[in-house]
Amino acid sequence: MKKFLSVWIFACFTLNVSAETISIRADDWFPMNGNPNDLKPGYMIELAKAIFTPLSVTVDYKMMPWERALHEARAGNIDCVVGAYKDDAPDFVFPNEHWGLDETSFFVQKSDQWKFDGNLENLSKRKVGVITGYAYDDEFDAMAEKLKGVAFQFMTGDGALDKNIKKLLAGRLDTLVESTAVFNSKTQEMGVQKQVKSAGSLTEAVPMYIACTPNSEKSKRLMKMVDDAMPKLRGDGTLTKIMSNYGLDAW
Repeated sequence: MKKFLSVWIFACFTLNVSAETISIRADDWFPMNGNPNDLKPGYMIELAKAIFTPLSVTVDYKMMPWERALHEARAGNIDCVVGAYKDDAPDFVFPNEHWGLDETSFFVQKSDQWKFDGNLENLSKRKVGVITGYAYDDEFDAMAEKLKGVAFQFMTGDGALDKNIKKLLAGRLDTLVESTAVFNSKTQEMGVQKQVKSAGSLTEAVPMYIACTPNSEKSKRLMKMVDDAMPKLRGDGTLTKIMSNYGLDAW
């Protein structure tokens, strides 16, 4: 009996040390990442699986409000987030190469003639919807915080973008700030794309990344896996195939 127990313990220990998981969390930000149960969970999730699965690392992906995801990763309770700007989490561990470029734009109702003219001061006369924990632009973020509850309304929790779009259509907001790709995808999903329009860009294209907790040595090893895998995935066409599945071009 003791011998059998010893063998069983050794087998379990071997299994545990040989199996590895990378936990990834982020809010719904499709086409970068979306419902983990969908056939198309987002190109960043498919890319993560293409990198880690062949290395016997299981991708554990779930959705979580963005601010909480950053908090949990920073605390070391989860490994990584996806869709991060370096301004979102400058202390995190990033790979050498970004995972796509993102442009942030203003959106209004179709009938609204307002357009962003580059002067942030004019936003003080608007009702602007943003999402808590997002980094948009340094100057813009400072103004949003200064005018929080006055001209700027911060949405938190699950489905933050859905809620902001509904508030825009109901007239409780008159301006939204969001990733162009994400906003277009979400309004199409909601069937309201013809009721809204772009009113100009806040930023030029900004790099997005997978980013991992600064409180674990594991992060550097995971990002080394990413850095080693990306040239191969680009070279064998895997990256192009994943991106085309979402109607996007590889960078």
